[in-house]
Amino acid sequence: MTEIVLKPVGIIRSEIKEPALRSDKDGITLKEKLKNVRAERDKIRTMTSEIIIDPSLAELLDDIDGHSHLMVLYWAHKVPAESRKLTKVHPMGLKEVPKKGIFATCSPARPNPVLVTVVRLSERNKNILKVQGLEAIDGSPVIDIKPFVHGYHGAENHKSPEWMEKIRMELEEERE
Repeated sequence: MTEIVLKPVGIIRSEIKEPALRSDKDGITLKEKLKNVRAERDKIRTMTSEIIIDPSLAELLDDIDGHSHLMVLYWAHKVPAESRKLTKVHPMGLKEVPKKGIFATCSPARPNPVLVTVVRLSERNKNILKVQGLEAIDGSPVIDIKPFVHGYHGAENHKSPEWMEKIRMELEEERE
């Protein structure tokens, strides 16, 4: 296969200092109980973070503030090299859920730890974007930013496996 070289376009500044999911050669584990993950996720939804784009690339942001939401692709830089060799994990580190292939999960432990989050754009000031809902940890390199366009990126007739829907519903239950 062809080697790919990525150059970060910016960096994330966030209150989040450590990932909620930790990974090692044996798999992933939750830093805290699922209930605490729910509370943390709800906090992140309203937390403001900054995406600082390399000033030499500021022109790439022209007209971005016409969009309410963005997709931020970033590198999970704290995922250890041995975790990138994992082929299966217990989703969310939940041992009661059988191991699934990495590409079937949202695990940060992957061959190339590229993660994506849809965020709300609050403000742009030159090369700095203020966003809400960014679950990246402080110092994460930004690989790319794309506008979120509902009719274009929104999937119709979406389907997820039963085990993923169960995890999603457990996370949602605490909010209600």
